Amino acid sequence: MHAFDVLGDPVRRRILELLAAGERSSGEVTEVIRAEFGISQPAVSQHLKVLRDNGFATVRPDGARRLYAVDDTALREADEWLGRFRRFWAPRLDAMATEVARGKRQRRLTDEGTSR
Repeated sequence: MHAFDVLGDPVRRRILELLAAGERSSGEVTEVIRAEFGISQPAVSQHLKVLRDNGFATVRPDGARRLYAVDDTALREADEWLGRFRRFWAPRLDAMATEVARGKRQRRLTDEGTSR
């Protein structure tokens, strides 16, 4: 499965967001995903399996629990693939950063002028 096929699913993206905050048990992941998406525990387990099998997550046993964490292998591969296209948006992001800085400077100068 291609990285973007895996990441194309909102449930799997949300699971990765949860795991990005730190290692979590399958029960913790299931609790959040069931509340947010209304899917069953077996369905969450399937999503975790897809993430594991495709290099996005790791699992380690901890007694009776299974602890999941982000595996950056597939994310690095996706990032490398996206690298070919960064030239299309990087200049726009740089220009936006310049405009944000310009706006902050202008507000600061305006605030200093009104406080005198």
